[in-house]
Amino acid sequence: MKHVAIIPARGGSKRLFKKNIRFFEGKPVIAYSIEAALQSNLFDEVMVSTEDADIAEISIRYGAKVPFMRSAKAADDFASTTDVILEVLDMYQALGLFFDMVTCIYSTAPFVTPQKLRTSFGIMKNKGFDSIFTVVAFSYPVQRGLEIHDGKMRMIYPKYKNIRSQDLSTIYHDAGQFYISKVDSFRKSHSFWGDNTGGIILSELEVQDLDTETDWILAEMKYRLMRENEATKNYI
Repeated sequence: MKHVAIIPARGGSKRLFKKNIRFFEGKPVIAYSIEAALQSNLFDEVMVSTEDADIAEISIRYGAKVPFMRSAKAADDFASTTDVILEVLDMYQALGLFFDMVTCIYSTAPFVTPQKLRTSFGIMKNKGFDSIFTVVAFSYPVQRGLEIHDGKMRMIYPKYKNIRSQDLSTIYHDAGQFYISKVDSFRKSHSFWGDNTGGIILSELEVQDLDTETDWILAEMKYRLMRENEATKNYI
């Protein structure tokens, strides 16, 4: 089975300038995604989809391929991840390269590791899933969410008012790190999430958005803490 890793990295990030190649703990943040993909040994091709020459140059320096540049249509503010993945698969096919599996790894995902990728792929195969992606539990039960109406607090779901938090089911959200799918399934659904999708659960320590300066500071703190914990485990 031929497997491609696609790392989308648009140059026109609005909230943090050149976010995809901004330094994170000593190297461009996109390098973490590239290195995790390469070191996992899961992929026949590790490529970066970008329209930006600087991102392309740095990506190649860290070992990824940039066999073609992203189109202007797939690089505008309205293009989705699905649009990018489909464009890459179509452009490879035009070159005579066909893949059975596709993994999308976001370029600002420094917590992705080779082991996480291998574990996810193994679960997907063993369970017979068509796709799998990372999730993390909400830190507080969403069933007990509140809203303000006419200046007064009220529960969004009043039926949970007198139910203890520990008795409520755990609810997850997309961790935004990577997604693995069979190409046929992805093409049919235009999504990494279908009727036969599994999830790999991550802890809050290894999940952090990178949309603001505060996000960036928190992510670096979490990353350093994780590295320290790993070093302690190895020493013991």
